[in-house]
Amino acid sequence: MAEPTVWTEPGHDCVLCPPLRFRFNVMADLPGESSVIARDGDFLLMPDIAPLREGHVLLVTRDHHMSAGEFGPRMWEGALRWRDRVADLYRRAYGDGDLLLFEHGPATSQGGGACIDHAHWHFLPGVSGVRTVVEERGHPGAPVDHAALRELLRAGRSYLFIEEGGAATVHPGDGVQSQFLRWAVTAAGRDSTWRWQESFGLPASRSRFLHTLEDLRAASSAQGEDQLPDSQR
Repeated sequence: MAEPTVWTEPGHDCVLCPPLRFRFNVMADLPGESSVIARDGDFLLMPDIAPLREGHVLLVTRDHHMSAGEFGPRMWEGALRWRDRVADLYRRAYGDGDLLLFEHGPATSQGGGACIDHAHWHFLPGVSGVRTVVEERGHPGAPVDHAALRELLRAGRSYLFIEEGGAATVHPGDGVQSQFLRWAVTAAGRDSTWRWQESFGLPASRSRFLHTLEDLRAASSAQGEDQLPDSQR
């Protein structure tokens, strides 16, 4: 089977927007709409379709934005609240709320290592050392806030956004390889498979997806309706 990419979809439509949002789930015989762990008016929280480890989830915008640097202040603050909620889900599911957040932030199509031009944050539990790997590859980091990301995009510069150990940094993203931060996660953990196309649909990948869905759905139920905005399960 040819590697599925956004560019092989009819009309180059975005695979994280309707009607294609759950098409890859169907291709891998995974739950689609029912795999959404929680949602509100701006975001969906769901397992990555080729998770690097159990607990790997995506925070995906409902509407089309290329990156979080495009968010207005309200959406940015909302995304940060979701980060805190995911940390709580990890604490309930895995006993530790430490998380890695990363984003490939494209200023131009597929810039910054993005393979899908639709804003989404990756969350993984208990991962460290990614920032060090990125900086050792010649991409120095600087403390980041929302205004810094917006300024980079206005200047036509792609970025890499990392939050690890409670510290958020932005790194130059122009010219990096596709899925660079997925590679950095596996390099930090001495794993080998990082291209999602190589694990997509395989039994081990499907198992990680389903365990993630089961664990975090249970944690979300325990978290309570008052802790997740407009949560639908």
